[in-house]
Amino acid sequence: MIENAQLISLSRQIALQRRMDVMANNMANINTTGFKGENILFEEYLMPVARHNDFPTLDQPLSYVQDWATVHDMSAGAFMNTGNDLDVALNGEGFFAVETPAGERYTRAGSFQLSNTGVLVDLSGNPVMGVGGQFQFGPEEIGITISQDGTVSSSAGVKGQLRIVEFANTEELVRSGDNLFAGGTPLEATTTVAMQGYLERSNVSGISEMADMIRITRSYESISSLTKKHDDLRRDAIQRLGSAQA
Repeated sequence: MIENAQLISLSRQIALQRRMDVMANNMANINTTGFKGENILFEEYLMPVARHNDFPTLDQPLSYVQDWATVHDMSAGAFMNTGNDLDVALNGEGFFAVETPAGERYTRAGSFQLSNTGVLVDLSGNPVMGVGGQFQFGPEEIGITISQDGTVSSSAGVKGQLRIVEFANTEELVRSGDNLFAGGTPLEATTTVAMQGYLERSNVSGISEMADMIRITRSYESISSLTKKHDDLRRDAIQRLGSAQA
């Protein structure tokens, strides 16, 4: 029975460690533009392996903790007015589309810039996609404007429209590094509005994350203390058994 208790405790500690890793990543990106926090879904795993004649039934189910999935918190972050013409926030559930070496990816981070060749790119250098392809600006072009429907214009006229997509089920999206998402079935945005001169902040709450980290740390320490007591019980039992046999 002590062995079963220790295995159950270990499963809980593994789950807490996994949760702490996710929270640490959330905290590390608390100032990352457009970052979406993550959370862990846990489930009870029943394992009827304990058997003893003193149980009401012959088998006694054991409840273990198992991390089932990682879910994204797609709620909007706060909007910050930057006044920068190349900063764009999305008011709604849409995503920007960018072209990466691995294919098209999606992001809420609208901090854009012009490359040395005049291409509109994100902070990682990935070209920002329009409905008809990339955006190319000449050295003489000034006065870049982005309307609410994503239409991009400059002193040279209309340059195209941002490719803004929405997803029927955002849980199909998977992280692809550098604040990007992949997968899902992108649909043309119908309810998302572009806001030039704004950025969307991370939706991670530092206060909530810190409170959860304290709670998880205390829970982990409590389980460690319980495991130590089980070890002490086992050691005492072995010592007493040895003394009785002597």
